[in-house]
Amino acid sequence: MSCVCILAPVVIAAWPAFSTAVAAAAASLGYTVLDLKTLERQTKATAGSPRVELEIANSEVVTGQLGRDQRIAVHRDGVTVIFARDPRGRASLCVTGPGLSDYRLRAEGEELSRAVVQAYVYQRLKDEMQAREFVVVEEEQLADRSIRLKVRHWEN
Repeated sequence: MSCVCILAPVVIAAWPAFSTAVAAAAASLGYTVLDLKTLERQTKATAGSPRVELEIANSEVVTGQLGRDQRIAVHRDGVTVIFARDPRGRASLCVTGPGLSDYRLRAEGEELSRAVVQAYVYQRLKDEMQAREFVVVEEEQLADRSIRLKVRHWEN
């Protein structure tokens, strides 16, 4: 018996799970995570640069463990993306880059936000499968960046 499962992600996570997904997605796209000192320098250096504010689609971050000052920043090729919690509790991101158009900044931010949602859902799915004693027998990342998992569960 086999089945195909298509997931419509809704990200509901405490900050540690969300920041782990951000770090994994950023690394897969060639971004590096910035520490707070580097972020402060970047912020000062890019003051007045074009910036785009985006919201991660279908996300709602649990606010009990997430303070307003928690954020994570990543950088690649002159583009800095800062993930934070907006006042409504949703995950938002700010994309900045000197000399880049709003269109390019929006494209960079949307690519990274899709990768974050995918990394989060992927990890949650694997954790849930492990908890239910499923075993991953095959895993494949396709050219369109989708992930195909083949799992098995043996009844005792």
